[in-house]
Order: sequence, then structure tokens, then C-alpha cells
Amino acid sequence: MAQLLDKAKEFVAGKIAQVKKPEASLTDVSIKHLNSDSATFVGQLAVDNPYGHAIPICEISYSLKSAGREIASGTMPDPGSIAAKETTKLDIPLKVPYDFLMSIMKDVGRDWDMDYEMRMGLTVDLPIVGNLTLPVSKKGEMKLPTLSDVF
Repeated sequence: MAQLLDKAKEFVAGKIAQVKKPEASLTDVSIKHLNSDSATFVGQLAVDNPYGHAIPICEISYSLKSAGREIASGTMPDPGSIAAKETTKLDIPLKVPYDFLMSIMKDVGRDWDMDYEMRMGLTVDLPIVGNLTLPVSKKGEMKLPTLSDVF
């Protein structure tokens, strides 16, 4: 009897492993808005849904780092759902105080480029499988606005 249960578990695990899963990628990180006390960065997440029905998103966790230091982190609970058989684009806003940006000025240098690493965890609720977290990360360089761009 125990062997039969083990074989059944292996069969089910094998079938679940072959099921297509949603795929996510971080397509862009940019500065969206500047005001007198902070800058709002936006990470654009593209999620491809292979299923014929919408998938609810439980939460999105995020972390933005530069020069080895964490600039912003947090979670976005219940941001909606992923449309069926489509790629859904989600904008994830991250608010960063100016004083923190000034503390990483040595990384920015003369060319006003900032190296960054953005990590996200997209947690979706799949039928039968349950909650699944898709890890997404991107490293890159972002051009920061100069004072002449602001004014």
C-alpha cells in the first residue's frame, strides 16, 4: 500500500511540474515623478499568463538597491489579477527620499548614472497548486535627472 501511495505522489508531482506556469520579467526601472522631498521610481513588471482564466495576484514584494545599499523596499498587497492568455503590465511605484539619494551621490558620479538592482517577488494564487511566488530581478543603470531637467 505504501508503494502505491509513493507512486501516486510521484505521478502527481511529475504532472504538476509539467504544467505551464506564469512568467514574469522586469522590463523597465525609471524615475516617474519628482517633488520637493522625494523621487518616485517605477518598476514595470510584465507577467505572461498561459491560462484561459485570470489569475489573482496575492502580493508583490520589492527591493531596490544601489551601491550595495537598499533604497526602497516593501510589499504591494492585492494589486489585482493577471488577464487570461495575455501579458499584463504592472507599474510598481517606489518612493525614495532625496536625502537618501544624496547619500549615494558617489555612485552617481559626473555622468548622473545610477547603478541599481531591483528584485521583486510576484505571488499568485494558482488553482490546485496554490500560492506560487515568481522571483524577478534586474540589474542596470538609470540616468538621473539633472537640476536643469527639473526646472
